[in-house]
Amino acid sequence: MGELSAKIRVDSELISGSVDNRMFGSFVEHLGRAIYGGVYQPDHASADESGFRTDVLDLVKDLRVPIIRYPGGNYVSAYKWEDAVGPVGQRPRRMDLAWKAVEPNTVGLDEFYRWAKKAGSDVMMALNLGTRGIEEARNFVEYCNHPGGLYWSDLRRAHGREEPYNFRVWCLGNEMDGPWQIGCKTADEYGKLAGEVAKALKLFDPTLELVVCGSSGPGMPTFPQWEATVLEYCYEHVDYISLHTYARKDGDSLSAFLAESVRFENFIKAVESTVQFVKAKKRSRKDVKISVDEWNVWYHSIGKESDDDLWQVGRRLLEDVYTVEDALVVGCFLIVLLRHAATVRMACLAQLVNTIAPILADKEGPAWKQTIYYPFLHCSLYARGEVLDTRIESPGYETEVYGFVPYIDGVAIHRPDAREIAFFSVNRHETDTVRALVKLAGFSGLSVIEHVVISDRDPLASNTREAPDRVSPGKDASTKCDGEVLRASLAPLSWNMIRVSYRDCARN
Repeated sequence: MGELSAKIRVDSELISGSVDNRMFGSFVEHLGRAIYGGVYQPDHASADESGFRTDVLDLVKDLRVPIIRYPGGNYVSAYKWEDAVGPVGQRPRRMDLAWKAVEPNTVGLDEFYRWAKKAGSDVMMALNLGTRGIEEARNFVEYCNHPGGLYWSDLRRAHGREEPYNFRVWCLGNEMDGPWQIGCKTADEYGKLAGEVAKALKLFDPTLELVVCGSSGPGMPTFPQWEATVLEYCYEHVDYISLHTYARKDGDSLSAFLAESVRFENFIKAVESTVQFVKAKKRSRKDVKISVDEWNVWYHSIGKESDDDLWQVGRRLLEDVYTVEDALVVGCFLIVLLRHAATVRMACLAQLVNTIAPILADKEGPAWKQTIYYPFLHCSLYARGEVLDTRIESPGYETEVYGFVPYIDGVAIHRPDAREIAFFSVNRHETDTVRALVKLAGFSGLSVIEHVVISDRDPLASNTREAPDRVSPGKDASTKCDGEVLRASLAPLSWNMIRVSYRDCARN
């Protein structure tokens, strides 16, 4: 093991964006044990009067998730919302073709809304534009958001919900470019439909925030022409275009895996450029932002699904057990999201419980935090502020796909109300500590509040039911401030959050 050095500079007057609280959203789909056995399990020892697991709920509350995308995902492309409302005993059991499971509709619209409120979260609703269209979307929005006096809003009131749910964010389908999607479409087919749905919903309520489907990933053969074509149809009627991405580890190359965030950032930049192209082509004064409403690490469970529990309720699917390596990649993705906060206004970690999630819940036992829980927690708690332009000079390594990749990546967030700067950083080096010299120009009276670290001698270490705290944050007491300079040692393969208070800021 050795020691390298990196120089980092931030300036109090150079702000690249502000972080929307909804950057720290998540996603709960009717998939696997996310709902049945995760959010909802009435026979569990921790279940409340509504059947919700309070141990899971407590872990979700700690994450301070402001918005949760629901009910899918692939599930939504054949979703019949009418099945999920009204008396629970009268709701039909349906076949879910997306995940080869049975959906009992025990947890429906009202139940999930009430759970989300307990968690302190708003709901980002997704519309089915796979097997359904304008009429069903219009009726659903009326049911959810109109106060009363019309057929569908009065049906909601008859179901026991007097006040409207008032969902503000609506996704216009899910991954409609994907051949795995029920009702997938060409860009022209989808763009025209999404544009007409968006127009209808905006006629009902122009303040609704609408998310149109972008490409399912940068590897799709239609990317980025899909974005350009779809936005041609609906640019003036939508507010966001979605972006979905998952980091995957191919083979044993850790260095390539840790560079996945470079691919992610290139994806965002391409979508940003495409949006600007369509805006210019249309001579529009309107801005369309980005919603990264699915992102995570996902590879452990791929190809390992069992057919033993086909067509069951809450069948066990995609329950990845995350490692220290995975936590570092999630940290890298968070840094990228924050760096692009001017255009990325919403993001949803996919998903929240059991299914590729930061929280695992045992059927008979406890719920616990996975390794990826911690970087998300740190950013959710301390990255809601101004993004300071962060310039990094770091040694690095060469990759076959991405070329040169620096060992150190990071971003600084200024929180004026707390008189605090939070610096989030990852060291990708597998063996060497990197000495970081961070110049915080324009700030004086600096003092380190804490330096929190996630690192482990075993990069494949994970948390389990038997050892739920095997990987957990530690503290580095050696980090110091000297004038405008912060000096810190970033351990090999580590996620770091360094919080610094200040007395004065040059902008004040």
